[in-house]
Amino acid sequence: MKRLAAIMICAVCAFIPLKAYAADVPETGAQAYVLYCPDNGEILASKNENERMKPASTTKLMTTLITLESAAKGNDIITFNKDMTAEGSSMYLKLGEQVTLRDLAVGMMMSSGNDAANAAAITIGGSSEGFAELMNERAAEIGMNNTHFVTPSGLDDDDHYSTAYDLALLMAEGLKNADFADLTSLKSAQVVFREPNDKRVTYTNHNRLLSLYEYCIGGKTGYTQAAGRCLVSAAKKDGLTLICVTLNDKSDWDDHISLYDYGFSRLKAVRSDDSEYRLDVPLVGGESDSVPVVGGKDFSATVPDDAEVERRVVLDNFLYAPIGEGRQVGRIEYRADGELLGAVPLIAAADAPERQYQRGFFDWIKDLFTHG
Repeated sequence: MKRLAAIMICAVCAFIPLKAYAADVPETGAQAYVLYCPDNGEILASKNENERMKPASTTKLMTTLITLESAAKGNDIITFNKDMTAEGSSMYLKLGEQVTLRDLAVGMMMSSGNDAANAAAITIGGSSEGFAELMNERAAEIGMNNTHFVTPSGLDDDDHYSTAYDLALLMAEGLKNADFADLTSLKSAQVVFREPNDKRVTYTNHNRLLSLYEYCIGGKTGYTQAAGRCLVSAAKKDGLTLICVTLNDKSDWDDHISLYDYGFSRLKAVRSDDSEYRLDVPLVGGESDSVPVVGGKDFSATVPDDAEVERRVVLDNFLYAPIGEGRQVGRIEYRADGELLGAVPLIAAADAPERQYQRGFFDWIKDLFTHG
């Protein structure tokens, strides 16, 4: 049968292999770094991305994620006690004060509170050790194969380590959680204490990149003398998300900006609202003359900026009844420079039953002599 073909060619951008533009990668001061695209899983630029290093307080990305997930199940009120105290950066909780799990997440993400991390760990895991087991289980689920957590805060420990690549995977996982994505994007957030009930504190986010770079959508800082300056961040421009991680980098703010500028100049997102696609296709042998066909989902891909993307609707000129609602009857194909990027199914949006034949007088006579 002939097929209806709607073809649209437009200039978009796509992924170019790293070797094609490696010479343009900016210099950084990081001992290890990675520029990662979670949209297609590609590494755009990297150095020692799988080297196990001390992650410092970027550890709190995992602690915050687990805390927010736990908070979503029930807004438990925590009474801060002496077992939850910690050295280093703090949200300055005092003994006997009461806050919620989400408040602890605020304290971790904004002011990198070690006290908040300890309080969350003991509340959720029963102890720091118990919580570390939860952290490592989740790390394995995410695919952080070169990571092992010991503390919820990221204080130095020989057995507490991660990599630039693993931390990029962790940030990508966090951004899938709406509460996490919202919190990490805030420049400041207020905590209203449950006890004392008149206490309100506004905490400022240590992530200066939220102010320095217009496309930054979140991240987490970290520092210890042994780990050096660590920074995990994410940025989004024109629908494309990138994640940058630098470990032991004295010029982390500038390095993240230059790496993002590099990445966004090489890649671009392709988006099409194919779930809005609708077409009435002629129907043969049906109770109705046509059947509505719709796109099964939206399409998205990441492609090189010099590629031409072809969109082609592949669908028969007409269809035969019966057709059940939800049946795939065609597709929308996307190709970049001839290579298939993906396809969106076209599905029937309603049942299209077969027309019932009305038997007449001569059919009755025919049956009488045939079976008589």
